[in-house]
Formats: sequence, structure tokens, C-alpha cells
Amino acid sequence: MSDKINKTDTEWRAELTDEQFKVCRQKGTERAFSGEYYDCKEDGTYVCRCCGEPLFSSDTKYDSGSGWPSFYQPLQTDAVAEEHDHSHGMHRVEVLCKKCGAHLGHVFPDGPRPTGLRYCINSLSLQLKKP
Repeated sequence: MSDKINKTDTEWRAELTDEQFKVCRQKGTERAFSGEYYDCKEDGTYVCRCCGEPLFSSDTKYDSGSGWPSFYQPLQTDAVAEEHDHSHGMHRVEVLCKKCGAHLGHVFPDGPRPTGLRYCINSLSLQLKKP
């Protein structure tokens, strides 16, 4: 991973749509089954919408039935950061882009083998780079 990116909200707002800003910078969530990539089966690398850091491979994407793009592991272990999230009266583990701090989604311990993890990620936080 290259150097961390720090920008002001004003700078992020100039680069992102209102919806992308709400999800990526304000920890929002898109509606289930509404995102661009929840049912995408195309090959490529999913990069951070904010900074372009490679995050997930289409090789680890699977249909979890949750309505959001789901992956069983990140492209590199140091590509994402995790933080405890106690919002909405629940305990979850938030997933963030380690390079720019963008909110990506959450990770749950109910995924498939080999990791048993489900990285449930907002489409608005991602961009698919095709080979």
C-alpha cells in the first residue's frame, strides 16, 4: 500500500457524488439489492472509489444473498482496516480502506471457505477495474 491520503470533506465532496460521499465518508449504507456490483459477475479488481487502492478480486466475490457485493477475503491483508462499530444498537466490524479511510462496509463471520468471512461491501465504495 502506498502513502495514506488525507483530504478535507470539501475536497472529498468535489470528487464524489452526494451518494458516494454519504457512504464513503459518512459511513452510510446503500439499500440492499440496489448497488451497481451486488450481482456483477465480471472479472477484475475492485478498487476503492475514493483513492483507487486495489481492495478485492472478483475471484473472491460470491453471492451471499445479502444484496451487497460480498467477498471472502481482501486482495491484500493490509488493504483494509477493521474497527468495532456499535452503531444502530449492534456490534459489527466495520471495514475501511486502509489508504484513505473510506467506509466500505462490514465483515461478518458467516462466509464460505477458505476464510469463513463475508466482507459485505457497498457498491458505492467500489469501482471495478476490468483486466
